[in-house]
Amino acid sequence: MDKTQVRNKLIKHYLKLFKEATGNGIASENIKSILQESFKNGETEKDFNFENKSKQIDNELNRKREFFCKGLAWRPSTFAVIFLVGIVSASAAYYCQGTLMEMTGIDSWQCIIENNVVVSELSRPLATCDFCNTLDSVPIEYSISSQDFRRKYSYTSVPVLIKNATLGWSAMTVFSYNYLKDLYTETEGALASVDEECQFFHYNTDFNNLTEVFNMSDARANFTDGEKSWYIGWSNCHNEVKNELRNHYERPYFLPNDSESSALDWIFMGGSGPGALIHLDYVQRPSWQAQISGKKTWTLIPPPECEKECKDLNVTVHKGDIFVIDTNIWYHSTFIHPGDISITIGSEYD
Repeated sequence: MDKTQVRNKLIKHYLKLFKEATGNGIASENIKSILQESFKNGETEKDFNFENKSKQIDNELNRKREFFCKGLAWRPSTFAVIFLVGIVSASAAYYCQGTLMEMTGIDSWQCIIENNVVVSELSRPLATCDFCNTLDSVPIEYSISSQDFRRKYSYTSVPVLIKNATLGWSAMTVFSYNYLKDLYTETEGALASVDEECQFFHYNTDFNNLTEVFNMSDARANFTDGEKSWYIGWSNCHNEVKNELRNHYERPYFLPNDSESSALDWIFMGGSGPGALIHLDYVQRPSWQAQISGKKTWTLIPPPECEKECKDLNVTVHKGDIFVIDTNIWYHSTFIHPGDISITIGSEYD
């Protein structure tokens, strides 16, 4: 097979899998982040062989493939696509970087190679399962002290729902789609900062960035019958926006006094239906998420190596509740209930 044939084969495989993966609800950012790994060894085009490279990558996956696939067997098609994308697109990315960037609209190769979902999962330390083997449900607390929170939850990976935890927050009456739209569109550089410095998650919608979200019709923004549903999320990296947001919410009262919160705010917003599909985060710290409006149910799945010792858990978060979870160890998905728009704000802590 000559160079042109190999190149065309790789592009065809990649684009097909890219379409299938996004159709299964896998964010395109996550797919793009898989696009690197097999070409770190200084290979040249002369040395490259598609079949051999695919076999090599596949061998690297085997050490934890059994844990990963077996534990998530109820979602085989999505995770099979992730692995296939990881194998084929890593090869494709090595061999035809320029063409793939042009065809997928990726402007910078650096933005692709920062993370790799498959490799991150494969290199994840195996859990001991102590954090989940006694849990039949997510613990619920009322007015918990910072001392008790530290002892029972803060760094244990045990999830917890803190009821009525946002008392006194003006965010509860101020935050809305229109408030956030005005804040981002009227603050110079705010929308660009999400694209250039932070992250945007379109989930299973047709939005490519926050600008498109805030340009949607009023009918769609208000979830008028017949309009497409939507649910999105993003992180904020703009200082002026951060200061405005934090005028309306406080550091959760139960966090240990010596813990520090991330400078990032995470915001998730949308209407009834699936939110985030099952996934694992690769962030530095545990996180908290405050439900500002609407109602959201989380499904938590322990890591595959703990499937015989631990149970899947579900918890519904109502307006005013704060949910604390280590998203680095619990696979999780969310579902938005009918009714008010769901708006969640959160951050990480250490």
